[in-house]
Amino acid sequence: MPLKDYGVLVGRAVGQHRESGVDSPHFQIHVVDDGGHDFRIAVNVMSQQSPSELLYLVDDHFSHPVLDHLPASGWTSLASRPGADGLDFIRGNLFDHTRMRLLPPDASGPDNDLSDLLGLYVSRAIDDPDARLFVFGERWGPEASVADKVFGFRPGNGVHDIHMNQGNSGAFTGDDGVWQDGGLLLHFPGQDQWVAIFLAFQSQAWHTDDTTGHTVGSPTGPTGPTQPTGPTEAPPRVRIVAALVNPTGPAPERETVTLVNASPQPVDLTGWQLADRMKHRSPAIGDGDAATLPPGEARLVVLTGEAALGNAGGTITLLDGEGLKVDGVSYTRAQAAREGWTIVF
Repeated sequence: MPLKDYGVLVGRAVGQHRESGVDSPHFQIHVVDDGGHDFRIAVNVMSQQSPSELLYLVDDHFSHPVLDHLPASGWTSLASRPGADGLDFIRGNLFDHTRMRLLPPDASGPDNDLSDLLGLYVSRAIDDPDARLFVFGERWGPEASVADKVFGFRPGNGVHDIHMNQGNSGAFTGDDGVWQDGGLLLHFPGQDQWVAIFLAFQSQAWHTDDTTGHTVGSPTGPTGPTQPTGPTEAPPRVRIVAALVNPTGPAPERETVTLVNASPQPVDLTGWQLADRMKHRSPAIGDGDAATLPPGEARLVVLTGEAALGNAGGTITLLDGEGLKVDGVSYTRAQAAREGWTIVF
C-alpha cells in the first residue's frame, strides 16, 4: 500500500549525524520547525537491495512550479494525486533522470561519498539562520514515551523515505504509489537560491502504473533501459522543445507544444498524447498532421480536449501509444507571465 502519512516538513537544520558500519546507514538531520517542534530526518545513503549504491541528483539552481505551493513551516500532509503539491519523479517532470549518478554510502577521504555530499549542503544550512529545509517523505511519530535514538529529543518524531517511492521490486513493492516521492529542497534566501536533492534506488523502474505506482513495461522501454545507467542510456527519440503557454488574446487560447524528432529514424506518433499538470490529455497528432514524424523534423501541436497549460506554472508530458512517458518538461509562473512568448526548454 502507499505511504501512510506522506507530506512535507519545513524547518531549520540544527544538527546532523553521519552513520557508518551499519546494515542500512542513513544520514540523519535534526530539524526544528517555527513552533519549536523537533524532527529527525532519516535519509537513506545505501540500498538494502543489490546493487547497494544510490542514484542521486543535485540541482543547485532548482526552478519548478512546485516551489510556488510550499507551506511556510511545520508538517503538512499531502494527498497523493495530481495537483496536490506532492512530488513524483516520473509525472512531475522535476528533473531528467538520465542525469542521475551513483555514489557509495561511505568511503575514506573527503568529498567522495553520498554522506559527504549531503553533509556539504546541510552544514551550509545549519550555518545560515535564514536557510530552510523542505523535506518530502513519510512521517512517523510523535512518540510521547520515546526519546529520539540519534539526537535524544522528546517526543520521538521524524520523516523518512526521502527517496523515490514507486517502481520498487521484491518486498518493497508494497510501498509503491504515485505522487508520493521523497526529496530534499533547501532554500537560501540570502542568495535567492534553491537546491534540490533527489535520490533513487538502482532497483527501481522509471515506467510505473498511473494508479498503483507499480512497474509497467518491458525491461527495455521505448526510450532505452528503464534504469538510469548514466551517459550510455539512449535519450528520448522525440523531445518537447517549446510551448506557447500564454497566447495573446482572450480565452479560449490556442496553446501549442513543439515536438522534435531527435532520432535518425521516423517515429510513428499514432496514439501518442500530451498531458498537462493535472494529467488531462491531448492527442500528439493534430488535425491534418501525418502520423509519422520524420527524423530531425519539428511539429507544432495545438492542444485540444481538456488539456490546458495554466499561467501559474505547470508541466507537460509526452506519452507514447502505450501510455509510457517519453519526455517531460516544466515551466514556472514567471516563464508563463509573458503573453505571446514561446517558452523554449
